[in-house]
Amino acid sequence: MDRSDFWRAVAMVALLAIFMATLSYIHRRPPSGPVSEAPAISAPDDLSAELRRCRALRSQDAEDPHCRAVWEENRARFFGRPARPLLPQAAPATSSMTNATEGDAR
Repeated sequence: MDRSDFWRAVAMVALLAIFMATLSYIHRRPPSGPVSEAPAISAPDDLSAELRRCRALRSQDAEDPHCRAVWEENRARFFGRPARPLLPQAAPATSSMTNATEGDAR
């Protein structure tokens, strides 16, 4: 074993020892402050019901303005913005009703 190989091995063992000591210190120290708990999952709200309704729409109904607003609110909540009340829902689009009755007539 060359001298350089010996010193390289010593350096690797020293780095490993420093790494293990650091992990031990981090693991043993008390928490730095109150740990906030994860938000509790609440009962389904209006947004959940609207998301399910919009998810069930056909592709031609996907451009429904109310559904676009619901998906935008869902994205906003996901990224941490506080919840806002949803706008009142308009009557379902008539094109889905028309397409459903046309499809049954075949």
